[in-house]
Amino acid sequence: MIAPAGKFAGGSGSLHHRPADFDIIGAGYSHVRRADPRLTAAIADALGPARRILNVGAGAGSYEPGMGEVVAAEPSSVMLGQHPGRCRVQAAAEALPCGTARFDAAMATLTVHHWSDLRGGVDEMRRVSRRQVVFTWDPDHERELWLHSEYVPEMAAFERSRFPALGRLVELLDAHRVVPFGIPHDFSDGFQHAFWRRPEVFLDPRIRAASSLFAVLPPGFVDSALEQLRADLASGVWAERHRELLASDVVDYGYRIVVAGEDLNDDVRT
Repeated sequence: MIAPAGKFAGGSGSLHHRPADFDIIGAGYSHVRRADPRLTAAIADALGPARRILNVGAGAGSYEPGMGEVVAAEPSSVMLGQHPGRCRVQAAAEALPCGTARFDAAMATLTVHHWSDLRGGVDEMRRVSRRQVVFTWDPDHERELWLHSEYVPEMAAFERSRFPALGRLVELLDAHRVVPFGIPHDFSDGFQHAFWRRPEVFLDPRIRAASSLFAVLPPGFVDSALEQLRADLASGVWAERHRELLASDVVDYGYRIVVAGEDLNDDVRT
């Protein structure tokens, strides 16, 4: 999970890439970023009957299937230390220490935007597995999270800049299927869009600490925005502005499951 190196532009208010340090973010990560069973089921469906699976950028092990042999590849020792699996290796996506076609499938969940070399990581996934399943976010999706559009617009631009275009990822993977995944209002995995109907959650520093997007912001960058959010919640302004959201159960914010490689239904090795 290594992002392109960079720095924040001094004084301009614009943001540039710098790495999200998961050896810092990872402390307590598994308590906030809890796998949601609905996404688990969707990823399992995309994996199909795969029994030998590599989880690239595995983090604390979210969304790994409960059956078969799963190997976790993760560059952060702190994240890897929270992974409950028996088969773990400290490795980056761009240099997987695995034999060619070793796995039925390779999966990657909200991690491609942290890779230093997208093509290199995709090529490695395709080398070591017969099927590839990637859960990612489409930076060209029109609907924005209100936190970004109304309170911290710089975050929206920064988020779009660090995620690869969906079309490029599809092309590199030679993917044959892209499955939309709408975010339920009670989604349990605490990435930012999970709280689209629970705005008060963003006032909790523990939640923000587990977010790579908050982690790469300069200290104090969002303080005034959070104070405005706090005031809007107390006055009822936020609720009035977002009555439609409060009446919704699921919203499509651009999350997608990209599926590539072989159809395993007729030929899975045992």
